[in-house]
Amino acid sequence: MRIFGVTGWKNSGKTGLVERLVAELTVRGYSVSTVKHAHHSFDVDHPGRDSYRHRSAGAQEVVLSSFNRWTIMHELRAEKEARLDELLAKMAPVDIIIVEGFKSEPIDKIECFRTEARHPVIYPNDPHILAIASDTPMPDADRPVFDLSDTASIADFVIERSGLTR
Repeated sequence: MRIFGVTGWKNSGKTGLVERLVAELTVRGYSVSTVKHAHHSFDVDHPGRDSYRHRSAGAQEVVLSSFNRWTIMHELRAEKEARLDELLAKMAPVDIIIVEGFKSEPIDKIECFRTEARHPVIYPNDPHILAIASDTPMPDADRPVFDLSDTASIADFVIERSGLTR
């Protein structure tokens, strides 16, 4: 499996780019999965639901399954947060996994940058950032810069750099 990251600060356009890349790569015939890092607590379950009750009772893992999807929830219960490589090892094989976030992971990635977000660029301090997707020209950048909305060109770059083949 190929792995390629999309990184950047909050409100830089990461999720929108990942969404568009998944759609573009899928249309081109590739199988794609994603991993998203959240810096906040989240829950995909709701109080009162059977699966929530199972977790609240102390279940380490709960699998929820229906005719159109399944999910597995793993409670950390004072364990350390899972590393990216541990998460990737649990995933089914696909052509490429797009990783959103995980700024410090040593994986090839593209940085999203939006002027209005008012954050500094990350790329000068991360050799794994191979390109930038920006809403503004960046003539001083020492790597390729794509228009943040040019999904097709960004997808071409991801395909080339990750070594995807048909």
